[in-house]
Amino acid sequence: MRRKLTIAIDGPAGAGKSTIARQVAQRLGYMNLESGAMYRALGLKALREGVSPEDEAGLLRLAERSRIELEPASEGNRVLLDGNDVSQAIRQAEVADAASRLSVHPQVRVWMVDRQREMGAGGGVVMEGRDIGTKVFPNAEVKIFLEASPEVRAVRRILQEGGDAGDPAKLRAMAGEIRQRDERDRNRSASPLVAAPDAITVDSSSLSIDEVVERVLALVRARAK
Repeated sequence: MRRKLTIAIDGPAGAGKSTIARQVAQRLGYMNLESGAMYRALGLKALREGVSPEDEAGLLRLAERSRIELEPASEGNRVLLDGNDVSQAIRQAEVADAASRLSVHPQVRVWMVDRQREMGAGGGVVMEGRDIGTKVFPNAEVKIFLEASPEVRAVRRILQEGGDAGDPAKLRAMAGEIRQRDERDRNRSASPLVAAPDAITVDSSSLSIDEVVERVLALVRARAK
């Protein structure tokens, strides 16, 4: 393709955004910008330094003296926090929870959006998150809203964590946590989780990763003509 496009992939937790964004970026030779990884990096630093995810002013001060970078790698981005690789540390459940809680603060989101726009300037990028098509890159040429049922997302999350997805109690508990997180993300005052008016919804509940990737690539190719 001659034109380098900006591709925004939004959706709830566990819908497969990171996997799809990474593979689409690799197939196109684009940069993959993980907004969620950036929030988790800040969440990790907040936990390490004892800053409450509810303390907006404290979080903003913390952010302003932080350096968050994403470095492309064959297995996905390396996430650097102040020069240190935290790619594995940010995948912990408590870090993900802290990231979700601190992401509701307007000033923190403004700081983060500014960093994301700097990193994605010039196009040729795939960004995934919860407000990419509505807030970060509202003029993105391709906008996808990736959805999946809470039950399917619960199975994926349990397997991702190395657990037994066949345990009914564990499955119910995880699905409940996912629904609570959805409720928080959809009803926050700053940049709530919502599909952009011009986004195309793709439900991945019954699709394989390859099938979702091919659907997204078809939309990109059609838009690039």
